[in-house]
Amino acid sequence: MTARVYLDWNATTPPLPEALDAMRDVAGRAWGNPSSIHADGRAASAVVEDARAAVARLTGGDARDVLLTSGGTEANNLAVRSAFEGGAGRTPRWLVTSRLEHPSVTRVAEALEAEGRARVRWLGVTAAGVIDLADLAVALQATPGVVALVTVQAVNHETGIVQPVAELIAQAQAAGARVHVDAIQAWGKLPTTALAGADSLSLAAHKLRGPKGIGALIARPGLGLVPLLLGGAQERGLRPGTVDAALAVGLAVAARRALDGSVRYARIAALRDRLESALLALPGAPQVAGAPALRAPHVSTLVWPGWVGAELVAALDLEGVSVASGAACSAGTVDPSPVIAAVLGEAVAASSVRVSLGELTTEEEIARAIAAFTRVLRRSP
Repeated sequence: MTARVYLDWNATTPPLPEALDAMRDVAGRAWGNPSSIHADGRAASAVVEDARAAVARLTGGDARDVLLTSGGTEANNLAVRSAFEGGAGRTPRWLVTSRLEHPSVTRVAEALEAEGRARVRWLGVTAAGVIDLADLAVALQATPGVVALVTVQAVNHETGIVQPVAELIAQAQAAGARVHVDAIQAWGKLPTTALAGADSLSLAAHKLRGPKGIGALIARPGLGLVPLLLGGAQERGLRPGTVDAALAVGLAVAARRALDGSVRYARIAALRDRLESALLALPGAPQVAGAPALRAPHVSTLVWPGWVGAELVAALDLEGVSVASGAACSAGTVDPSPVIAAVLGEAVAASSVRVSLGELTTEEEIARAIAAFTRVLRRSP
């Protein structure tokens, strides 16, 4: 049986064999509760603290500022909600963001507004797929009340467009606003020097070949985080619940390997371009979502007029090729992608298909993917 072609690395990544080996080892020898002070607890705690240090090294922070979470969604929720704790019942402060963000940000923004804790200013988006910095300047200067938080993705999860994070941080902080950067799609794929200066950053282990179920929020000292959950005093009282040492060691292995990941991913651009070039030559007049020059090296999102993206994904799945339409967390819904709608308009928002390559993608797999797309697209949509 021919192996499948996996081109959905933005959704999740195949775990590193060495991470799986380390997790099996720790699950057998350091299974104690890291909060316990006896020897079994101390063994587990050492593993957890090593993971915290590995994340700090990858993100350029201090281990004391790394808060372990269940993943990127929790990290984003914690960062965004904390900026508006106690806002109900008084003049709401402003949250500035855009429809390009992941649902773990946009849906929190909508909820905060519905709860009366925040007012949301949705930034304009350019045809290139980036936030409109001129509109950000207007929002910061003209929005009545206090802008409590500006939040932005470093790399868009659907289009792969790299956002102007450094410029946003400078503008927002000059206006006295806190900045949260959802950097989940950036770690291990791109140089991250532009993220320096953000007040908080999020990370998910499974996006960089670690395990699912663990991530981190990296926050500057004194930021004033407020826990989403109540319970024990783990993670400085900000994230109650027993930390799994086995997941932590998987995170540590992945974080260390991600240190030079941008070098490996830079080489993937040639494969991505070869695939994209072949797809653009196929029937159906596809269109690239966003400015090609602004993308991360491994992502291509094409809009296929006349096709429903989810149906094209299903057809390719039957051909043995895994791709995506919209965010993985929104799979199974009938709603068009708000990201593609923001960039290219509502009319084509349901017609996008994303291919995202990874460090294991081969030339032979690209050839097979092109052949599969060719077979499918010759059929009537």
